[in-house]
Amino acid sequence: MRAVEFRDIEAGLSCVVGFGSDAWDRLFGAPRPVELRVFREIHAGTRHAVSTPGDLLFHIRAKRMDLCFELATQIMARIGLAVSPEDEVHGFRYFDDRDLIGFVDGTENPRGQEAVEAVLVGEEDPTFAGGSYVIVQKYLHDMDGWNALSSEEQERIIGRKKLSDIELDDSAKPTSAHSALTTIVEDGKEIKILRDNMPFGRVSHGEFGTYFIGYSRSPRTLEQMLENMFIGRPPGNYDRLLNFSRAVTGSLFFVPSATFLEAVVEDQPAVADTSAVPTVIEPSLSRQRENDGSLDIGSLKGEISHE
Repeated sequence: MRAVEFRDIEAGLSCVVGFGSDAWDRLFGAPRPVELRVFREIHAGTRHAVSTPGDLLFHIRAKRMDLCFELATQIMARIGLAVSPEDEVHGFRYFDDRDLIGFVDGTENPRGQEAVEAVLVGEEDPTFAGGSYVIVQKYLHDMDGWNALSSEEQERIIGRKKLSDIELDDSAKPTSAHSALTTIVEDGKEIKILRDNMPFGRVSHGEFGTYFIGYSRSPRTLEQMLENMFIGRPPGNYDRLLNFSRAVTGSLFFVPSATFLEAVVEDQPAVADTSAVPTVIEPSLSRQRENDGSLDIGSLKGEISHE
């Protein structure tokens, strides 16, 4: 990591490593994160959130694609004979942090201490404090169908103005809007997640998509969002964006703290340090913003980034 990062420290190279439920048992044994499980499949009418369990997730990002490529190359040189890659997606920044359907993505992401509280496991699972859960899904878009809609129709589906990114007034926003269904409130408080979605595509193959990456201190928050989207709140009042977007993967991983990974001894289960450091391995940016409470996940939003 450091050898690649050193080539351009200002590029903000980072890597997040997540482990699936089955892989955790094989690699670490007990104890295990309390809420680590296989991604829960959802069926509702023609809508389907597929479950495609994986063992390892490497979320690599930087301002420069070549650094991401080089780090991935070095990782595979180390573990390539022991793994079978199932999916590799290269994301990119699209204009002013928009997805391919034309709307700004990640507007409501928490920042600073709010992000720490939203993303990092705490006293509810002290053995794995400092870790995080992440759900990833690969969505493919029907761009012809989506572009056939008027901007006003698209805005009612998303719940925001397309150009300004301003949220629609409640009187104008349908209860089935994407922004409405993905808002989770418990005991009068909104429960946040941190999104690090990236557009991807292959124009010659007609492939246009969004790679959803959601971090949370509990997978229950992410699962509730998906239930609201696919089943509806109430049932039947589903996210109309799914009429144009199809999930083709779905996986849940646990991202242990750097402290946990450093404590791992070969062939022995690891014991986590409850004073764990933040989950994200991003040394250059961490040095620049030391002790500011930032997780640095998504810290390159607003700058040219690749994943």
